[in-house]
Amino acid sequence: MQIDQGWMNQVNQVISPNNDIRPDINDISLLVIHNISLPPEQFGGPYIAQLFSNCLDPNEHAYFQDIYQLKVSSHLLIDRKGQITQFVPFHKRAWHAGLSKFKGRTDCNDFSIGIELEGADHIPYTEVQYDILAAVTRQISSVYPLIDVDRIVGHSDIAPDRKTDPGPAFDWHKYRQLLED
Repeated sequence: MQIDQGWMNQVNQVISPNNDIRPDINDISLLVIHNISLPPEQFGGPYIAQLFSNCLDPNEHAYFQDIYQLKVSSHLLIDRKGQITQFVPFHKRAWHAGLSKFKGRTDCNDFSIGIELEGADHIPYTEVQYDILAAVTRQISSVYPLIDVDRIVGHSDIAPDRKTDPGPAFDWHKYRQLLED
């Protein structure tokens, strides 16, 4: 897997309109790990891609009534089976972090790449998700060298008053070990 003009090759692509121009494309220096499941704690199905592409049907599930008008996206989604979908090229600003702060800098979307893991805070992630996340992280770091191990965080680290993901089920030690292999 390689990155060409901001896109990973050999992955699914679903174009999200929820992105814009970064203030400085040479300042991609943070990787943010999230989790998402739609409906909550249910896996599979088209709903995450539909949310990120602004076509989630509010009548499909009661939970969707509250979120279908959100304008959000991430760069990548890694599903439970390890399949990768890219929604926004890395050189563009995806709308994943919201109100956020890292080491005194606000608006983390400006300088970060967002990766969603299909999951929930208290449900263990799959082995293949860790393997794929580590491989993707290594590839991203090779193209964007300002992202090192100290600049890989969870959404909860940059928005602690609002967010809890990737949650206690995410094994940071396992992930970091895989990065060293």
